[in-house]
Order: sequence, then structure tokens, then C-alpha cells
Amino acid sequence: MAEKRDYYEVLGVNKNATDDEIKKAYRKLAKKYHPDANPNNKEEAEAKFKEVNEAYENLSDPQKRRMYDQFGANGPQGGFGQGGPFGQGGYYSYSSSGFDGFSDFGDLGDIFSSFFGGGFGGARRGNARKNGPSKGADLNVRMDITFEESFLGIEKEIVITRDEECNHCHGTGAKPGTSPIKCPTCHGTGQVTQVQNTILGQMQTTRTCSACHGTGEIINEPCDICRGKGTIRKQPKIKVKIPAGIDDNQTVVLRGEGEPGKKGGSKGDLYITVKVKRHSIYTRKGNNVLCEIPITITQASLGAELEIPMVDGTKEKYKIPEGTQTGTKFNIRNKGFRAINSNSIGDFIFTVTVQTPKRLSKEQRELLVQLAKTMNEQPPVKKRGLFG
Repeated sequence: MAEKRDYYEVLGVNKNATDDEIKKAYRKLAKKYHPDANPNNKEEAEAKFKEVNEAYENLSDPQKRRMYDQFGANGPQGGFGQGGPFGQGGYYSYSSSGFDGFSDFGDLGDIFSSFFGGGFGGARRGNARKNGPSKGADLNVRMDITFEESFLGIEKEIVITRDEECNHCHGTGAKPGTSPIKCPTCHGTGQVTQVQNTILGQMQTTRTCSACHGTGEIINEPCDICRGKGTIRKQPKIKVKIPAGIDDNQTVVLRGEGEPGKKGGSKGDLYITVKVKRHSIYTRKGNNVLCEIPITITQASLGAELEIPMVDGTKEKYKIPEGTQTGTKFNIRNKGFRAINSNSIGDFIFTVTVQTPKRLSKEQRELLVQLAKTMNEQPPVKKRGLFG
């Protein structure tokens, strides 16, 4: 069997390093060699990761560190470091979801939670307290609105589904007239600590209390309405104010309208994602409104005063010059969308398309023929058919 590297050398600290220096070095190296942070070299990273954790597990414990300093890596019985969470004692496992097995080693779980924050999907804080105040879950819903509603803003009423405090037991979960009692197994802490004697001394492990499931309380007489949950599923109506200028896929947040918190924790939030329906005439680009306005050949040739329909239902008069070509863009300032959290307003931009008449009366055709002659154009000759 290959000789183990010196634990101080593994962590990059000297033998006189303080506990804080050892912890700081461990955090840096554990984050560096976490397999999820090394997807292209997982096998080597995992080996280094185990080595770093074994070194820390032994040097962070004062009693183990003293024995290591005295006897070295093999220990007095030749088995030093084999029973820890990352040794061969069966506590360590790795899967696609990350590293498991921290629930029996509270300090290691806490360390991983503090700097990974769950970001690599692997470190899980198995001994997190469940009996303290916790914020309620956030809710996500979708709201469909029209183009005009996004332009003008609107207040709508929606129906959501969420848990609400049981009015019968006032959220305690216990039958009226009774109350939850402190769990006699964990004494209200939500955790149970076990001490085991080993050749290296006493080892302490902490687990979630199985009697109260980590809540710290026992309900002997559950509420008849909520059956001990303290909450009831309801579908309340909530008014939502959608601001003018909101765009497709933007989100409105209503603080405190999510699921209720636990043990006095604050309520979650309600996130409303807005979906703006397409319009048959208008489109949006930034804060500008775009549309196409058809005009006749005479309006294009002679110029005209047009009435342009705005998104809010009003009409704006706009003069186009004579000789206007199809595809020409015109701009009406400050008639677009109002920017949210700003005083700026977009423009209304319309593009003219000159429509050619498909059918002409005899008089109209003669007039156009005369027009063509005055412009030195050769009017097309209407040919007779084969049998005409």
C-alpha cells in the first residue's frame, strides 16, 4: 500500500498552524478539487479531494491531531484515518448528484454549505436545523395580457393556489385547547447527538431527530381541520398592478404573497411572469411602437394628411409629403411605450405602403393614360384576345 502523504503537506500548512489556518487551507483546496468543479478531470480531482478531506478530518480534531503528531499516519494500531467519513468506513459516496454522507458529520457538512452554497450540487447540509424560523416558498405564475394592456398598464385579479394558516388552530397544528409539546427525545433541538467510543477516543455524530423529524415539537392531538399541518390549501384572489410599459417575459414580484413561513418565518414571494399577446397591427421594438400604414397612389403622389391610429385608441394627424415612396418611415415622437422606472418615452414609427388599385373604372383608366402621356410615358396597349 502506498505511503500516505503528510497531512500538513497535503493542506499546505506547517505543524504549528492554528485551527483557523487549517480550516482556511482546507476550504480553499476542497473547493479547488471538488469533482463537480473539475468535469474534465474528475478521477484525479476525486482522489485529491478525498486526500484533502482525510487530512482535514484528522487535523481539525484536537485529539486525532495529537495522535497523528505522535504516531504519524499509521497510528498506534495501523489504522489511522480509515474510519472517517472519507475513509473506508462506508460513509463516503459520490453520484451524479454529488457527494453524500455529510449527515453524520455536522462540521464537514457545515463547511461545505458555507462555501459551496449548494452550487456544485454535491455538498448537502444534512444536519441543518428544521425547528427554527424559515421563510416560506416562493410561487411562480403566468399572466397573459394584451398589447394595449402592456402599453397602458392595468390592474388584474388572479387566482393562485397556496397554503394559508389554518384558522381553526391558528397555525399550531394542534387541536384547539391543546398545544405542541417539546420533543422529549431531542429536548426541542430537532437533533440527536450520539457519542461512540473508539480506539482513537470518543467520536460524536449528530442526526435529525426521528421522533419529531427535526421540528423539535410533538403534536399529541392534531387539529381536526388541517390534521396537524397548521396550514390549509386555498385559492385566494389577488389584485396585481401591471405597470405601463411592461414587456413580454418581464416579471412582477409581490412580496409576502407566497407560501407561509414556518416557526414565525416570513412569507415567500409571488413572481408573476407577464406574457404579452401579439397584435394584428402593432409590434414593439425597445420602447418604440412600429406599424404599417397603407396609402393610395394619389396620396403618395400628391401628399396627404393622414389620421394615424394610436395604441391608446386616439388618432394623430400627420402630413406626408408629395412623392412619398412605399417603405418610407415616419416618426411621431413620444407616442411609444413609457419606460418602467424612467421618464423616457419611445416613439411611434409607421411605414407607408403604397397600394396600387387592382381594378379601374373606364374613367380612372383614361385619366391615368392621360397622366402617363404628360409624363412622357408610353401607356400599355390592351391587346385583343385570339378570338376577340
